[in-house]
Amino acid sequence: MSDDHGYDYGYDYEDDSPYGVDGSGGDDGVGASRDGGRGPERTFAALPPAQGRGFATSWWGRAWLQALEDTALDGQQLKQGRQLARKGGVGAVSVRPGRITAMVRDRDGTAHRSDVLLQQLGSGAWDRFLDMAVDRAGHIAALLDREMPPHLVEDAAGAGVELLPGIGDLEPECTCGAWDHCPHSGALCYQVARLLDEDPFVLLLMRGRDERRLLDELQVRSAARAVRLGDGGEGEDTGDAEREIRGVPAGEAFAAAGILPPLPALPSAPDTPGLGPSLDTETPPAPGIDPAALEVLAADSAVRAHRMLLDALAPGHEEQPLPVELTPQQDAVRLAADARPDARIGARLAAGSGRPPVDLDAAVRAWRYGGVAALDVLDEEWAPDPEDLGRARARLGEAWEAGERPALRASGRARWTVAGADLQLRLDRDGRWWPYRKERGRWVPAGPADDDPAGALAGAEDGAAAGMSGVGVAV
Repeated sequence: MSDDHGYDYGYDYEDDSPYGVDGSGGDDGVGASRDGGRGPERTFAALPPAQGRGFATSWWGRAWLQALEDTALDGQQLKQGRQLARKGGVGAVSVRPGRITAMVRDRDGTAHRSDVLLQQLGSGAWDRFLDMAVDRAGHIAALLDREMPPHLVEDAAGAGVELLPGIGDLEPECTCGAWDHCPHSGALCYQVARLLDEDPFVLLLMRGRDERRLLDELQVRSAARAVRLGDGGEGEDTGDAEREIRGVPAGEAFAAAGILPPLPALPSAPDTPGLGPSLDTETPPAPGIDPAALEVLAADSAVRAHRMLLDALAPGHEEQPLPVELTPQQDAVRLAADARPDARIGARLAAGSGRPPVDLDAAVRAWRYGGVAALDVLDEEWAPDPEDLGRARARLGEAWEAGERPALRASGRARWTVAGADLQLRLDRDGRWWPYRKERGRWVPAGPADDDPAGALAGAEDGAAAGMSGVGVAV
C-alpha cells in the first residue's frame, strides 16, 4: 500500500501487546497496551498543504495539540514539525488502536516512519463509557454528527474515562532515532489534529474502538435499556426514570439545602496579565491584516481584563462610579500608554489619536499621570470665573512659607510659570494643580496632580533632578 507521495506502507506491524486487540489488561484498563495489536485500522490519504490555516479548529482538536505541546521538551523541534506538516510533508496516516503511523518526508526528501502511541481504554472503561452514553441520547447524536461536545468528555471523565490525551500521553517513536518528539512525530500529530476536526471517531479508534463496533454496542445497550424500562424495570431504575422526567420535589430540594457544602473560596487574582497569543504562522498574512497590530491589541485586552479583575475584587468596588467611556482618540492614547508599541504601531496610534506623532509622547505622559483628567489639562486651556481665580491666587499665596514662594507669572487663564525656570503649574476644573516642564521648547506633563501647588511643583522639580524623561512611546 502506498500513498500519493509514493510512501510504501507494506510493512508488518509488531503485535507485541500482552493485552490483545482490546488492550484490556484489567477490568479498569489500568496498564492497558499503548501499542495494541493489529486490530481495526483506518488509513487516511495524505492531506494537502495547510497554508494559511490552523491545524485545529475544534476544541477537541486543540486539546490534542495542547497535549502534544505540553509533552514535548523541545519547542524548536515542534516548530519544525509544524512547518513539515504545513508544507505537505506527511504521507498517508494509518490509525489503529493505540497507534498512529505515517511516513514523514524532510525538506531534503529523506523519509522517516513516525509513530505516536496512545493508551487504549480497557474493557471496564469502555463499559462505563457505553453505559454513560446510552443514558444520554444527546451524546450519541453528537457523535453521529461528528461532534464531541464538552459535556460528553466531562461526563466520560465523571465515569472515570479520559478520552482526550493529557501531558505525557502521546509517546513518539521514529526511525530518525530521536527520544523526544522530533519534527516527524510532531508533524504527524499536527496532521492528525486536522483528521480529528473532521471526525472524533478517529480518537475513539485510537482509544480502542472503531466506529462500527462502537455503534453496534450502543445499539444493543439502547435496546436492552428500552426493554428494561418498558417492563417496569427495577424500582430504582423506574424511580430514576421518573425523576429524570419530573425533576426533584421542591420539599426535597429545600431540605437538602442545609447539607450542601459551602461554595469554594474565590481564586486569587493572578499577579500579572496573561501572555497574548503568538501569531507566527510561518505564512504571509492576508491583505489588510497586520499581525503586529493584532498582537498589540491582544496584549492590551489581557492588561485591561487583569485590571478589571483587580478592580472587581477590591473592597468597596460596588460603590465606585462607572468608568468614563473613552472617545476613540482618548482610547488610542490609552493603548499607546499601556502597550508601549514600537515606532510603526506608535505612528498608527498617533494618527488614531488625532495628534502629530511628536505630540503623542506628551499625551502618553499625561495619561500615565492622570488618565482622562490629565489629557484634558494637556489639551484644554479653560477660563476660571473671577471667584475660582481668586481662590486659586489665594492658594498660591498660602502654599509657601514667607520668602520661599517662587516668582510666578500668569501664562494663561489657568496657568502660572515659574520665572527663570522651565516649570509651570496648571489648574484644572476640580481645583487640582498639575506640574509641567518645558522640554525642547514644548510643555509636557511632569507629574500627577496635587491639591497643594507647592507639592505639585516640588514633584516636578524632583523629576527634573532625577532626569525623568523618555517615559512616552516610540514614534
